[in-house]
Amino acid sequence: MNERLKRILILAGFVVSVFIFAFLLYFLFFRSAGPAPEATVEDEEIDELTGLPESLQAAIREALEQEEAEALLEADTVARGGLTLTTKLTTSAVDELVISSDGDDATYYDSTDGRFYSIDEDGDATALSDKQFPQVETVSWNKDSEKAVLEFPDGSNILYNFETEKQITLPDHWEDFDFSPTTDEIVAKSIALDPSNRWLLLASDDGSNVRSFQALGENEDKVTVNWSPNDQVVAFADTADEQQGGFDRTLIYPVGKNSENFKGLVVEGLGFESEWSPNGKQLLYSVAGSYSDYKPLLWIVDATSSTMGENRTSLGLNTWVDKCTFGSSKTIYCAVPTDLPLNSGLQRSLYADTEDVLYKIDLSSGRSNMIAIPAEGTSMNSISVNDDETKLYFTNDDGELELMNL
Repeated sequence: MNERLKRILILAGFVVSVFIFAFLLYFLFFRSAGPAPEATVEDEEIDELTGLPESLQAAIREALEQEEAEALLEADTVARGGLTLTTKLTTSAVDELVISSDGDDATYYDSTDGRFYSIDEDGDATALSDKQFPQVETVSWNKDSEKAVLEFPDGSNILYNFETEKQITLPDHWEDFDFSPTTDEIVAKSIALDPSNRWLLLASDDGSNVRSFQALGENEDKVTVNWSPNDQVVAFADTADEQQGGFDRTLIYPVGKNSENFKGLVVEGLGFESEWSPNGKQLLYSVAGSYSDYKPLLWIVDATSSTMGENRTSLGLNTWVDKCTFGSSKTIYCAVPTDLPLNSGLQRSLYADTEDVLYKIDLSSGRSNMIAIPAEGTSMNSISVNDDETKLYFTNDDGELELMNL
């Protein structure tokens, strides 16, 4: 039993004892010997029983508030391994969080007014453009956060340059976009009505110079667009027909731009999701398998054209890869849920609001250390770290933007 719970139980016991003692004094010394009042015995019992829980609940609530206040006073302003204060930067939910083009502030989409904003550590927000984009469904940013492809619920797509405020309309049957790390190109899926005419394609970011390079057929849902920073891989395909020595062991095919025959990645689980290291030499991914009781588990693997699949290592953290971000090619920050039951990796939506703690992974040493516990418990999503790794931005349970100092 922790100290906090002990204090609350002691306080609750004291309050109950006071009420019992007061009742006994009244019953023995002050109870009137005259005629019984009009109220029935049942009424008196109801009055007494309804009064006691309210007072007890108030006392417990006051104790909890005091404990929380004391915890906040003890929390650190910088992540040093314990309770850590965070700063709430917005009062409404935000979406599509990334680091701004200056490498320091955060950029996000506000669905309430359909605008994109950049915000600093003091909470001062500046609109990236006066133009409004109502009901944006998905945003795909380029590496400098200056351009984005915006996908809408009706299937329409536009590419918007926030520096020049130039807008390009892209075909409605294109989806799942990503930007090239080195040129002004995009990759996308072209989803025609006829499965035989569905392809991965490359195009200039003005929609010209279109080139189809990989047939999708009826496997479009099994292909994930993810362009590597070293410009070698543009997507991953979970299309292997054969088992790889186990029920939940999967072979993932890297897809190149020029029909390269990359070695496949064997992953120990289901639900493969990945994120590239900044230099493109390694791939961080999460899967859920029998070895982890079907909880999500993080892995790191070499992933260049010549090292694909080598040095595969479990990082020992049960979390999803989209709750992680690279600070550099050697450091990773991950929000790790404090309590995930069996099979949670197969039904993630049930645990979306589980409270997280923050870990830092040093790939040079292979060590993972917990560096912060948000003082006000919350889930941490859309994690982004500024260029010098002094600030970490994230969205909380309500989708509001928060800042933690590293």
